[in-house]
Amino acid sequence: MPRLSTAALCCLLLPTPVAAHAFLDGAVPRVGSEISAPPAEVMLHFTQGLEPDFSNIEVQDNAGTSVADGAPHSEGDPTNLAIKLKKIGPGIYTVIWHATSLDAHKTLGKFHFTVTK
Repeated sequence: MPRLSTAALCCLLLPTPVAAHAFLDGAVPRVGSEISAPPAEVMLHFTQGLEPDFSNIEVQDNAGTSVADGAPHSEGDPTNLAIKLKKIGPGIYTVIWHATSLDAHKTLGKFHFTVTK
């Protein structure tokens, strides 16, 4: 029966680091919210830092037309990603995002918000 060295046994017993993902932690406007004034931008906050060049936000009106005005950008904090919007009116808007964390893991999702006036 083969014997493990003490060093090999220690390596087997030590916990291994768990790779994390950047999950959506909050948004402005909030996920599923109804707001009275149209926002100038959508800002997403994630649980860990992002690679902004490999992350994206798309905002669409009810007809599926993009209402984004420019490319997504980081707001100084690597856990935030924002995109400016064209002038929008009342309606339901869909935010579609994908995020690549600093450790290269990818997540994606979508949510809605409603502008009432």
